[in-house]
Amino acid sequence: MKAVVCSEGKLDVADIPTPRPGPGQLLISVSRCGICGSDLHARLHCDELADLAAATGYPNFMRSRQRVVLGHEFCGEIVEYGPDCRKRWRPGTRVVALPILRTGRDPELTGLSERAPGGYAERVLVQESMTFPVPDGLSTEHAALTEPMAVAWHAVRKGRVGPKRTAFVVGCGPIGLAVISMLHAAGVRNIVASDFSSRRRELARQCGANVVVDPDLESPWSADPVRGRISGVTDVLNLGFDTMARLRAIPRLPWWYLFRLLHTLDAAPTGPVVFECVGVPGMIEQLLTAAPPSTRIVVVGVCMQTDTFRPAMAINKELELRFAFGYDPGEFRDTLHMIADGKVAPEPLITGTVGLGGVDNAFTALGSPDHHAKILVDPGSSAVEV
Repeated sequence: MKAVVCSEGKLDVADIPTPRPGPGQLLISVSRCGICGSDLHARLHCDELADLAAATGYPNFMRSRQRVVLGHEFCGEIVEYGPDCRKRWRPGTRVVALPILRTGRDPELTGLSERAPGGYAERVLVQESMTFPVPDGLSTEHAALTEPMAVAWHAVRKGRVGPKRTAFVVGCGPIGLAVISMLHAAGVRNIVASDFSSRRRELARQCGANVVVDPDLESPWSADPVRGRISGVTDVLNLGFDTMARLRAIPRLPWWYLFRLLHTLDAAPTGPVVFECVGVPGMIEQLLTAAPPSTRIVVVGVCMQTDTFRPAMAINKELELRFAFGYDPGEFRDTLHMIADGKVAPEPLITGTVGLGGVDNAFTALGSPDHHAKILVDPGSSAVEV
């Protein structure tokens, strides 16, 4: 079969053996596969990523000297089952799957391991237990975005944005746009998106942001449509004085029980939720410094370099820092059906399609923020330009 092989930072179309499904696996014919930012990074920096993966307990991440087929955001049709499968769906059924295989007890990351070739190919292996049929009426292009949208849905669920809180999305690349789409689908009314690129700001508005900001011209915090009382530590202290003055004006009120109840319910006053979707050194420190007290910061952008920030800044403001990565099978399934049911519209993210011969050009095009968000690979297409 034909596939795009990555080795020593180069991408080449090559003929490689068609994989054979092992126990519990099935082979699918790839219809579409999205190009992910992690693919761009892995092409040139996979050895650093492999060292990090090994430190976290996964030893088989791709190395530059290996020949690896990238691609983990795919949709395709069932071709063949391996042994020990339940054969839930007929051949030809369109499916999506979590990009992970297991041989024995060894899990492998599809498209990021030499042991699990990915979706920049005519065929790819998937695990039957991690596979889901595409609902009728859902386009193949939109189904292929299930994986990146599931990443965003997991991050949004981590953020737990309340109905009266503002969500800030810093960075409107593909993952930031996906987060905006999922926030909108979750019913969040106030979404402030910030990016230097006018093209990405335009796409952010299409995805559901009601306020878009060029940080060169305006601070995202000043653009918040819901102006809160709390913008600094002084406001927190004054709120304490004002609250105690009112409570102690009521004779014989056991006011301390109210504070205990608020802590029990985790209902203390809280600030906005910020989704960091840039992933470059300095962003966490910048957000810790600028965010108002009681802000929750969800780090979604993957920064591979060593970074520093001042813990005392976060401590003094009682900021909450969360890190989001991946998704679980339930979130993946729910994302697929949210797209199929029209609750989330991924079409603004798709800005181009190429064949296998155009993957190298697509990688180059995605290096600029002013034109593309998500480029899909169609193994049956001859298109080489986007």
